[in-house]
Amino acid sequence: MCSAALVAVAAPIAAFAQSTGSIDFENEIVVTGASVDKGLGGVIVPDTSKAKAVLGAEFIQAQTPGQSINEVINQLPGVSFQNNDPFGSAGGTMTIRGFDDSRISQTFDGLPLNDTGGYSIYSNQQLDPEIIDQVNVNLGSTDVDSPTAAASGSTVNYRSITPSEDFGAKMVASVGDFSFFRLFGMVQTGNLTPWGTRAFVSASRATNNAIYGGIGEIDKQQYNAKIYQPIGSNGDFISLAGHYNENRNNFFGSVPLRVDGGRVAGSASANRFPITKDESFYETARCTIPAGVTGAVDTASSCGSDYEYRYNPSNTGNIRINSRFTLADGLILTVDPSYQYTKANGGGTSIASEGLTPASSGIAGAVGFIQGSSSSTQYYFGRDLNGDGDMRDTVRVHSPSQTQTHRYGLIASLRYDLDDNNTLRVAYSYDRGRHRQTGEAGYLQTIGFGAEPFPVNHPIKDVNGAAVEKRNRLSYAILHQVSGEYRGKFNAFTVNVGLRAPFFKRDLNNYCFTQSASGNLRCFEPGSSIEAAYAVANPTVQGPQQRIFKYDKLLPNAGFVFNANQALDIFGNYSKGLQVPGTDNLYQSFYYDPANPNANPSPETTDNFDLGIRYRTATLQAQLSGWYTIYKDRLASAYDRDLDTTIYRNLGRVDKYGIDGSITYQPMPELMFYVFGSYLKSKIKDDVELTATTQAQTSGKRESGAPIYTLGGRIQGEIEGVRLGVQAKRTGSRYVNDQNLPVFQNGAQVYGAKAPGYTLVDLDARYSLEKFGAPGVAVQLNVTNVFDKLYVGGFDGTLSNTSITFAQIGAPRTFVGSLVVSF
Repeated sequence: MCSAALVAVAAPIAAFAQSTGSIDFENEIVVTGASVDKGLGGVIVPDTSKAKAVLGAEFIQAQTPGQSINEVINQLPGVSFQNNDPFGSAGGTMTIRGFDDSRISQTFDGLPLNDTGGYSIYSNQQLDPEIIDQVNVNLGSTDVDSPTAAASGSTVNYRSITPSEDFGAKMVASVGDFSFFRLFGMVQTGNLTPWGTRAFVSASRATNNAIYGGIGEIDKQQYNAKIYQPIGSNGDFISLAGHYNENRNNFFGSVPLRVDGGRVAGSASANRFPITKDESFYETARCTIPAGVTGAVDTASSCGSDYEYRYNPSNTGNIRINSRFTLADGLILTVDPSYQYTKANGGGTSIASEGLTPASSGIAGAVGFIQGSSSSTQYYFGRDLNGDGDMRDTVRVHSPSQTQTHRYGLIASLRYDLDDNNTLRVAYSYDRGRHRQTGEAGYLQTIGFGAEPFPVNHPIKDVNGAAVEKRNRLSYAILHQVSGEYRGKFNAFTVNVGLRAPFFKRDLNNYCFTQSASGNLRCFEPGSSIEAAYAVANPTVQGPQQRIFKYDKLLPNAGFVFNANQALDIFGNYSKGLQVPGTDNLYQSFYYDPANPNANPSPETTDNFDLGIRYRTATLQAQLSGWYTIYKDRLASAYDRDLDTTIYRNLGRVDKYGIDGSITYQPMPELMFYVFGSYLKSKIKDDVELTATTQAQTSGKRESGAPIYTLGGRIQGEIEGVRLGVQAKRTGSRYVNDQNLPVFQNGAQVYGAKAPGYTLVDLDARYSLEKFGAPGVAVQLNVTNVFDKLYVGGFDGTLSNTSITFAQIGAPRTFVGSLVVSF
């Protein structure tokens, strides 16, 4: 087909795992023929003991060019993703079987992508889809060598393409609504040496206006390269790859989830969620910060405080090696080392004083940071800030939370085939992240935006020449893990048994005082006389200190595949998952004396059970699985946008269960039908403490934030160079709080118990110009949210039904046209 010629990648093979070692081991599990394992229309149902769902390059590249891979897998059972924009550059919210993204391990060529501190996944920082070979989702378990502290449940693994043996190039130019423009280019070198050395390089740039709010922009650029060297003819190889992604974004579209009267749609805390599509395109007022007046007491302007004025910049990059070596007949060594770098921030503005701290702060006449509400003065500099020659004023400053991470990793494994039916593998995984979290302040432009995206580059200094921090932490997240697994084939049965033994260490250094259990801070220059004076005046407040936390646990997993016949399989799997507390949660525990049990939060564990059936032929592939997950010490988190902090709550034991299924039918190569769906039930076992004197009525209730069910499908047809695809997905309602109650404020209901379900329909069309003498040239049209449905996007669930959560406005109908040229 001409469309296949436009995909500059090899056809997908059975690479359904994450690391080179897991791929090498899992490729041997496949029982049926390789032609079946290639899937139908880019939808692949792998023959493993785990409930997996896989999408290949054909499916991925039918979606909007540049789209986040996390939006693409929204077309898989069990996955629910709410995209913040139509282009994949502004983030989003994901759950899989109700696991939120901090519990989903995401890897890229075996490289762990979750943040080392809070385990978040940043969907706008993923690999360009043109160079993704396939993405696979373990719906309820992780690979045995996975170097993750986050995967108490599901994993998302995707692999980049292998450089082609032939010289070639590809260009994709796209334009669309909201002034969207994207240009992607890739060059394949082909074989450079007689030994098959080959490489590719690629680059992309995408820009668009902010979707909601009327101000702000998104600017994203990415660069990738890989050099690949095959070794011999038995599958051995070594590859070296590099990746760099840079985002310069403004926040937008997050509004209070309430619809009571007397308010207008908008992002301020006094606003509400839009009721009509026209309301969703609210306009944020332009503003100007007035100049200071000498001798007057100038009050901080509100200009720049709106959500849409906030930056969300990031610089991320990695270098990774994947390799496979045959040491002897049946003895395979794989080694995957890596390095990652992240520089990013998020957050808004604060009020700063030119004067010194008041007595009510716990220390009078000092410079530093005193955390309070977003409307109170928090930074104290002791010098003129607005250039009017006096020190009487308060001014608004740019004050995001800054993070810089250096991360080193290694996954190495050794596989030995005892005979044709029995295989052993042992693995070692290492992960070390140096996580520096600070909170320097920077100046605002007169139009309200930050003078630069990263205030850490040129922070405002106090009268003593020191940068004032709103947080000041140095963390080392370290993992050593040994693991092993066995696979045996016994006629129609294939069984695998594995064991992970992770050893986690969290070396945390807090250079601020922790004033409350929610993590409120008092920050002064480390080692200064002011810091010492505050410690003397506040002996009960936990001061700057180092704490080390260690966690280890044996995590077994076991599974089987029974081949009833060539097409029909029965499979099952059990795995134990673990999530150790994130650094944000651990730093909140610094409020307590180290001997207090609250200073040592327990890790979260899960027991995950899967049982299913699958049917695979050359024209029909189907899978249905039932699952059950038992949480213990279930930690739930919600981000407070105004406080710029994450608040944790412990839900105790939570049970989840449900079903996932999919059917793909391809009666002829030119026509494909695909249907998928899932149902989720969760049950919190106990009431949870809401305040010192009250409990939230959570016993027997569902967890908030995850849809009760999803149902979707895709129809794709191709004839005479025209390919047309239509896909739809229904996302069921989601509870707003863990009590499953309507939201009340001041005794009046302001929102229901659930965010309503919604249905989105997308269209993609592609036309090859080969018949006009232009082989390798095509035009593509993508339309997302065809019927322009207004819906509630992503939000963090809450415990209380009297607090207001912020939710994204779902992305509107969007047209994108693309020109694809390849040779």
